[in-house]
Amino acid sequence: MVESIDLRGYEGLLFTSKQAVKSIDRIAPTWKEIPSFAIGPSTAKMIESLGGTVVYQAKLFYGVSVAKEISTRCKNKKMLYLRPKEVAFDLKEALSKQGVNLEEKVLYKTSCIPYETSDKPRKNAIIIFTSPSTIACFLKQFFWDKSYIAVVIGQTTKKHLPKEAYYKVADEPTIESCIAKAKEILLSSNPK
Repeated sequence: MVESIDLRGYEGLLFTSKQAVKSIDRIAPTWKEIPSFAIGPSTAKMIESLGGTVVYQAKLFYGVSVAKEISTRCKNKKMLYLRPKEVAFDLKEALSKQGVNLEEKVLYKTSCIPYETSDKPRKNAIIIFTSPSTIACFLKQFFWDKSYIAVVIGQTTKKHLPKEAYYKVADEPTIESCIAKAKEILLSSNPK
């Protein structure tokens, strides 16, 4: 979406996804010179793997809790939030309420991968959702079957499930934890 970005003057970059880190690395490799704040361990790992420095990784992962946790470290700093076009939680507004002046730059747009009708998951499938957008993409393509079991990465993602969905929340907000939860469900005799 963005072809160039001027990062001069920023004292910190805020990332909530691995995709944002990958996007800024293509657009402005100088991002690595600015301290990074990461939401989630996967995002932190991506920052470090591309040569950036994580000065703080949020311990909490959900909306207002994240804003409160990060605000004490971001006050009086010129911060830039590098984000997707659509977000599940307005972090800028929440941080603003905590006294943080956060600028935003939209780096990418999440898009759905098209599937054939024949790709619909079978009955009783365990389906992992790692973001609200993955749920939205799934529901654009397929109707929710009441026999499905959803495993969601966190509370914000859970809110986007159909009301009738049976679900479990991963113990940690990582894909690995979602997979572990799905295996746990699979091994239990009667998950519902």
